[in-house]
Amino acid sequence: MTTPAHHSPTLPGPSGTSASGSHRGSHRLLRRLALGGPEDPRWSRPALWGVLLAAFVLYAWSLTSAGHANAYYSAAVKSGTESWKAFFFGSLDSESFITVDKPPMALWVMGLFARVLGFGTWSLMLPQVLAGVAAVAVLHATVRRAAGLPAALIAAGVLALTPITVAINRENAPDPLLVLFLVLAAWACGRAIETGRLTWLLASAGFVGCGFNTKMLQAFVVVPALALAYLVAARPDVPRRIWHLLAAGVALAVSSSWWMVVVDLIPAASRPFAGGSTDGTVWDVVIGFNGLGRILGEGGGSGGGSFGGAAGAGRLFNDIVGGQISWLLPFAVLALVAGLVLLRKRPRTDPARAALVLWGGWLAVHHVVFSFAGGVFHPYYTTALAPAIAALAGSGGVLLYGAYRRSVGWSWVLPVGVVATGAWSFVLLNRTPEWNPWLRWVVVAATAVAVAALVAARLPGRRGRGIAVASVAFTLVTALAGPGAYASATAFGGAKDSYGNALAGPSMEQGPGMRQTGGGGVRMAGGPAAALSPGLIGYLHRNRGDARWLVAVSGAQQAAGIILSTGEPVIAMGGFTGQDPAMTVAKLQDYIRNGELRHILLNASAGPRKGAISAVTAWVRQNGALVDAGEYGESPSSSTGAEQQLYRLS
Repeated sequence: MTTPAHHSPTLPGPSGTSASGSHRGSHRLLRRLALGGPEDPRWSRPALWGVLLAAFVLYAWSLTSAGHANAYYSAAVKSGTESWKAFFFGSLDSESFITVDKPPMALWVMGLFARVLGFGTWSLMLPQVLAGVAAVAVLHATVRRAAGLPAALIAAGVLALTPITVAINRENAPDPLLVLFLVLAAWACGRAIETGRLTWLLASAGFVGCGFNTKMLQAFVVVPALALAYLVAARPDVPRRIWHLLAAGVALAVSSSWWMVVVDLIPAASRPFAGGSTDGTVWDVVIGFNGLGRILGEGGGSGGGSFGGAAGAGRLFNDIVGGQISWLLPFAVLALVAGLVLLRKRPRTDPARAALVLWGGWLAVHHVVFSFAGGVFHPYYTTALAPAIAALAGSGGVLLYGAYRRSVGWSWVLPVGVVATGAWSFVLLNRTPEWNPWLRWVVVAATAVAVAALVAARLPGRRGRGIAVASVAFTLVTALAGPGAYASATAFGGAKDSYGNALAGPSMEQGPGMRQTGGGGVRMAGGPAAALSPGLIGYLHRNRGDARWLVAVSGAQQAAGIILSTGEPVIAMGGFTGQDPAMTVAKLQDYIRNGELRHILLNASAGPRKGAISAVTAWVRQNGALVDAGEYGESPSSSTGAEQQLYRLS
């Protein structure tokens, strides 16, 4: 058995000799920007720009024609444009009563765009689109250094077409920026492995720290993979590698915790309540509902099965999540295992094998965490798995093709991978039989043609080489037809208005109140609570006086809707879940005494509350004056008058 040779590319000058001086420096800069150099094939740069353009179109198409933005984050961005204090803390309202339940880095990016462009759909969504496209470009650059141009182009294409990645890049959630930071961390770690320089490893840790300040502990899921790859393959000796990892750990701790430490050191009376916490601190958010609670199902983080299915080894393949992320997952695993075997005799520092260790570790750890997380689990979390699947599909696929061409013993592995990919695509497409039913049969036919071409390509002579090109083409069609169709359905005709639970693929109505998407995912229709009536808004404005807040409501979603429709600060007493102990009876009494709040709006049909919010609600009903719905133009028997009860507190 023979394995494909690994070549380290050089930088030829115009006459074929090595470039030097500033010319070499410019070539190096082009490489770092993933644009390629003059020695690259003519097709490489147009192909990359084609992938990036396709990604931009998929992520940006028709974003202004539907409500893609989550009102919860949108309100926080709007508040941040009106107050630098709210901007820094990531507060939901401009008077900074409570923060969103995430760190603010993604809000900062959107907020800066909104301050420059003005608050609106594009200022919210353009940063998401650009982050998604940038992640594709950085992945291309990362894979290219280790596995070459063909592998990099395949990886970029797979990431761009991953259905859940397309869906979440069309939302204003933190995940697009998180993925960009994580891919940047992998890129910097690859440079650290290649050069042995501590500065690159510190940069990698810094990017992960930025990811932490975007979405907390989810960013740390890549850390074992990065550390393992550096420990196994970096150039320095073992003691220096360990020292470098310890230094990177310090850098990771500092870059991750600085915002949390600063916020928690500020006296509680001078900062907003940390949304999602039980005691108002960011630290509690990290270890509670939005931290370990997401994995263990503790601290209010249970109930994940309602979004992503039951926890277990098969979660990423189930009817809800499978169509979002798993199209190339079996092939990625096969390519990883086969690639490690093929490269087992390479030197310890071989970049191609180091890359397999990095991306394989990324895949393995994410698979375990996402599969067995017992807390709240949304399918769109799996977009963080997409770069690893894409990188392994590209680099591993090229390795398998090289082995297939050179070794009889390995000639069966790539066809098996093609068959497995086609079969799994058929299963996923068959879960939405009413949507383009012909497509799954096209995938079957393409799979058969690809396998036949792979067998025929083993023939000697020019005909065999020509058939090899055809086999590659049909293999790519087989692999990308399913996810590409789901991605296109998401961008050009798929489900809209996810209201915080982004899903990809075709949408089909499944009865009143529910919407089911390709892959079986279920969404709640209706989204956030309906905006207040013009009469009620007018009443609140007329009777607000000098109060800091226009009104207080029970939960963040209703508060967000009012903030967006009025531009005024609104208190979300119970935060995102409605159960945060942000408001207490004593705090409410202080607000009333100081003239900072005059009205509270309660939902008459809401079930019994728990904890501090229950005591606040009971106190308001007992001590507040119920405003007659007729005072703001509503009939007590109307839907608005019956559902919402406005209390005057002063």
